[in-house]
Amino acid sequence: MAIQSVRRTYRASIRNHPQVSDELDALGIAASKLWNVGRWTVDRVWNGCGQIPSAFDLQKYLKKHERYGDLHSQSSQQVLAELGEAFESWYEHRNQGNEQANPPGYRKQGDEHPRSTITFKKDAIRHDEKHDYLRLSKGSNLKTNRYDYVLCDYKTPPNVDLSADSVSIQQVRAVWTGGEWELHIVCDVAKQVPDGRGEEIAGVDLGINNIAVISFGDESLLYPGGALKEAKHYFKQIEYDCEGDNGLSNTARWAKRSLKRRRRYLLHVLSKDIISRCIKRNVGRLRVGDLGGIRSKENGEGRSWGRHGNKRLHGWAFSKLIGLLEYKGEAAGIDVIVDSERNTSKMCSVCGHIDGSQRVYRGLYHCTECGRTQNADVNGAENIRQTLLPNPDAFDRLDRDNGCLAQPTVRLFDPPTGAFHPQEQLGCKP
Repeated sequence: MAIQSVRRTYRASIRNHPQVSDELDALGIAASKLWNVGRWTVDRVWNGCGQIPSAFDLQKYLKKHERYGDLHSQSSQQVLAELGEAFESWYEHRNQGNEQANPPGYRKQGDEHPRSTITFKKDAIRHDEKHDYLRLSKGSNLKTNRYDYVLCDYKTPPNVDLSADSVSIQQVRAVWTGGEWELHIVCDVAKQVPDGRGEEIAGVDLGINNIAVISFGDESLLYPGGALKEAKHYFKQIEYDCEGDNGLSNTARWAKRSLKRRRRYLLHVLSKDIISRCIKRNVGRLRVGDLGGIRSKENGEGRSWGRHGNKRLHGWAFSKLIGLLEYKGEAAGIDVIVDSERNTSKMCSVCGHIDGSQRVYRGLYHCTECGRTQNADVNGAENIRQTLLPNPDAFDRLDRDNGCLAQPTVRLFDPPTGAFHPQEQLGCKP
């Protein structure tokens, strides 16, 4: 077995919460105030020259602002970095014609500032391994003396030991959950992985109707996105129905949080199931189609997929799923390769003929050159897989049985068990 470092995030409760809650409240409110200062600065620059300053420019410009000193310097940098990323995302949606996209707003509810997440990086963290304490640095403005800090007595899940030699704390996030603070501790963990990776190759095609389709060459698995669509429709309807005149109501906020948790859980379960299928089939390399440019044309202009298509696309968490596949594959000794999926939906995986008009009704792909009909998403996944073959052009496609391409195995999410199962194993009671 080889030793490899993987990144993990552990959630920890704070046992001395009554003693540190006021200090964390002050830091959380300070983060919101700094966000608002940055938001006002961006707005002024935008109105002046029509440009959005980068996160680096914001950090440099606001470094001497009094609100910057309320937090540790690295924590202040993180707040402004998140604001810069939010504006860049909005600007990209705006260029792509998404009229529903709104710029990031101010963090203020009436006269109150909400408690924002505070990020502490390595220089702001001291770990007392003997007593399970984390010392988190404040900003100079909130210190009563030079050595003032927030001392959190944390409690991790039973199977997590942060004092182990294999664990290195990289970052701590103090997160307000609505009723109390909790810590999200980001660590690099040394783990044992298999010495030699498997010999097989697989390809994954990501989508909206089908969240993921994986091809092993002689078998293909299809994961429909129905469970995620149902959850999104249900919680979004609650959010819209309960939206108040002065912003989101408590019920609407609950719906947003619930949808976020449901999506995160489903993507974790999906990525785990995909990697476990790869392990069983001795897969050593898994190629995933890179969807980074799907929202833009080749000339850099925004691409429009229609009103409903744009709405679904901008709510598509493909980058989250790719990240989960990468770190879970890394822990399993599988090399996850994220690369362009150019022409994989247009090319026939049987004969290699490329034609953009061969995708027909209800997700079928019919090749006018060789006459094969197959599932369009499976065809894309197989093309993604074939790019990792030693010599794809010499691959004898025409002699293969394309039954696995036309009729993939469907794996559905089962809410009672919280896992994916083959379609035929699920109960269909009325």
